[in-house]
Amino acid sequence: MKAWVVFCKELTDALRDRRTLVVVLLSSVAIGPLVMVALSALVAGIEKRAEERTVVVAGIENAPTLRNYFERQTYRIEAAPADYEAKLKSQSLGDPVLLVGKDFEAELARGEPPLLEIVSSSGNQRAGTSVNRLTRLLRGFSSEQATLRLVLRGVAPATLEVVEVQERDLANPQSRAAQLTGMVPFFVLMAVLYGALNAALDTTAGERERGSLEPLLMNPASRLSLVLGKWGAVAVVGMLIALLSCFSFLPAQSLLRSETLAAMFQFGLREAALFLALLAPLAAALSAVMMAIAIRCKSFKEAQANNTVVILGVSLLPLVTVFNQSGEAPWHLAVPALGQVALMNRVLKGEAVGALDMALALAVCALITVAGLAYIARQLRTAATR
Repeated sequence: MKAWVVFCKELTDALRDRRTLVVVLLSSVAIGPLVMVALSALVAGIEKRAEERTVVVAGIENAPTLRNYFERQTYRIEAAPADYEAKLKSQSLGDPVLLVGKDFEAELARGEPPLLEIVSSSGNQRAGTSVNRLTRLLRGFSSEQATLRLVLRGVAPATLEVVEVQERDLANPQSRAAQLTGMVPFFVLMAVLYGALNAALDTTAGERERGSLEPLLMNPASRLSLVLGKWGAVAVVGMLIALLSCFSFLPAQSLLRSETLAAMFQFGLREAALFLALLAPLAAALSAVMMAIAIRCKSFKEAQANNTVVILGVSLLPLVTVFNQSGEAPWHLAVPALGQVALMNRVLKGEAVGALDMALALAVCALITVAGLAYIARQLRTAATR
């Protein structure tokens, strides 16, 4: 009962604080629309480049046959600028440059393979993504010329096709969309972290700095009741942000301007509920950890500085899945933040999330929460006199 009184008092104080309210509203309600707008802009840029059928060529006047092929494929030919190398390095030119030699037509007529050079820069991401498109286009030209030579010699082109190759993509639309929407779990996770951070620091180091912790300890309440009440308020703030963040994506999907992405990105009530089930225990654990670090600090700023390690850890751990080329490992699920991001990515891909996997993530968060609360209870009585 005393813990409930402390909880209500701390939660009221947290919601009365304008700084906390602004963080809660901005980091939770706005995250869905902001991410959807950003994804729309990203996909729109990708689709626009995919629709651009432009080839930048230097020396196209030496290859009428190649020009004819490009035009039949509905590609528009642009002359390469004289300083194309400098522009590619400075990223002011967004397409690779095709260099055609002076003897292209003569070598082609003699049956010799003329050299075509594709110039790009690995530091120019826009140009780099167009290299494969240009390479496929040139392979089509090469295949057409080879077919013509075979026909002229009375050889059926099918003679050289020893095998027929077909591609079959096993990924469902959600898995393909997850290549772009994989950033969603990270943003939601960071919103929960930063939203609970202010409340965790204010209820511990903030009270020490204001001198209100000593009177609180003089109340006839056990340390456990004080700790549970304070932690409960901070955890509820974090869970509230998790709730608003997850469900903000439901109406925000109407902001998607790409029909392709809108068709692939399936985020409904089921996905939002699974996200919340994964984030709520993590919010409780992070609240306990941040409070445990802040309880030993004498000021709000000191607590912020000391909690940097938590912020960095939560920010960097999800990157393990990016750099681990072998895919998701079983131990990932036992690491806080990393496990939640891995499971949320499964949800976005439309894959099944097993009960054992959920239980493991929950157990790890529960263990961290209990350890953090025990440490806070031990430090709380002496914190005010340090």
